[in-house]
Amino acid sequence: MPLQFGDIYVPENFNSEFAPLKDKIESLINLSRSAGNERRYAIPNNKLMRICLLVGLSTPGKRDEAIVETMKLQTGNRFVPSFFTHQELSPLYSALIKLRYHDSSLDLSNNRVLSRIIGAEMYRGRDTLLSDNNLENYLFSQGGRAGLAKDIPALNLFIGNYGDAEMEATLDINSRAITNAQIIIAGATGSGKTNLLAVLMQQIRALSSESSYPVNFLLFDYKGEFSDIQNNHWLSNFDVDRSCILDPIERPLPFTPFKDFTNRPINEINLYSTEMASALASLDRLSPSSNMSNRLSEAIVECYKRTNGAPITFTEILKEYQSRMKDPDKDDSISSILKQLDRANIFDTEDKADLVGDSFIVKMDGYPKDGPIAKAIVYFLMSKLNNIYEQLDKQAVNDDVVQIRHFSIIDEAHYMLSFDNRPLRNLIAVGRNKGLSIILATQNMADFKNKGFDFFANAQYPLIMKQQTIDDKVIKDLFGVSGTELQEIRTAIAGLQKGELIIKDQMAFALGMGSKYKKINVTHLI
Repeated sequence: MPLQFGDIYVPENFNSEFAPLKDKIESLINLSRSAGNERRYAIPNNKLMRICLLVGLSTPGKRDEAIVETMKLQTGNRFVPSFFTHQELSPLYSALIKLRYHDSSLDLSNNRVLSRIIGAEMYRGRDTLLSDNNLENYLFSQGGRAGLAKDIPALNLFIGNYGDAEMEATLDINSRAITNAQIIIAGATGSGKTNLLAVLMQQIRALSSESSYPVNFLLFDYKGEFSDIQNNHWLSNFDVDRSCILDPIERPLPFTPFKDFTNRPINEINLYSTEMASALASLDRLSPSSNMSNRLSEAIVECYKRTNGAPITFTEILKEYQSRMKDPDKDDSISSILKQLDRANIFDTEDKADLVGDSFIVKMDGYPKDGPIAKAIVYFLMSKLNNIYEQLDKQAVNDDVVQIRHFSIIDEAHYMLSFDNRPLRNLIAVGRNKGLSIILATQNMADFKNKGFDFFANAQYPLIMKQQTIDDKVIKDLFGVSGTELQEIRTAIAGLQKGELIIKDQMAFALGMGSKYKKINVTHLI
């Protein structure tokens, strides 16, 4: 009987212990210096682990049981199932492990023992590849056939365990049985929200990055934790390196925030100018007069006329707007916000990176969270994603799942929910048809109650962590409960500890019986 690779744990300290091999592989694959905007190749963790495992198992010699027994594992961090089924290699792993350990007393049916064996073989593979010229020989040897994943990966995200039970808690992100892939998270400071975001990102990337349908992400890092050089080891969990980090204080983001209207009718520019004027006012909670709004719209249209529809800049808009003012030296609220955006220089004048084809972390902690610059970064990148998705074909679909192309992840999202944020609403409402999804995280459940848009109704998974204030109306609307059931859920939320959350129990709702929620202990990753 073949071995069963369920609940297999990752070796402890993998990132640091295997970093020399990772660096050596990347140095051999990448050019000594990059050309233009070329991004360096970063080998995904799963691929590095798989290479080491295969090399280790292919190396003959007697295995030392003592080495296996002393192998340490990461508590709670398990391989995703596709690690072993990728390219249909599971039978090969099983056969090689049985071959190498046929004369040992180790219980291969015990998942902890099997985890330690796999870890030991990875270390064996690492040491083999770092010896002599073995790595070069493996990389540049002739023959063999590279298998390509032809199917859309099933994104069934393992995020922890239900309550005190050993039952795995998973989120089905892209099966055809669910309506959308949106996730909203509410959790106070210290609730474990950052770790939950990391777990979601790690699972999304682990399940997809080696497939023909990788899911990339755009993370707005408000607290600067993910982009902090002290947390570099976090990045390998998401199959990225520091080249994915964008710091608009150091250099402009490699995108233009403005739409390209080359060879488009003037009516489209007129509509866009009105929307853009409203957005610029909203970024700083302005209440401009009708004259100021009209002046701004006219300035935007005139700028596009001068560029023949090509993307414009904040500098050009400011200059054109001031030319329409009675006293250009005396700022009004619109010229003031335009000057802030112009001085901040947060965007490039053209697109120099693939926002959907790559993953990015935007470092946001250099700006006040509620200030116009931070809002502008998120607003205009959401708008840019909308523009990109308008041009894309509908995502691929098979009998079981649909393709997910990209996740936008906004922590501290309440700053972007407090005004009429049309790009964000559009992405949530129509992104499903193009394979775009979004994760919004805030501190309180009530942040998702918006007059113009029901974020709860448009989210497949509302995840509720420990709250500073508990809104009974939100509980009532979200869980459809009142009376004793409402108090039960209220008590459950109040009792949550760091790293715990509650989620709506869809089965209980379908059956009309049982508890309306489940508690999940989230995997500890960072």
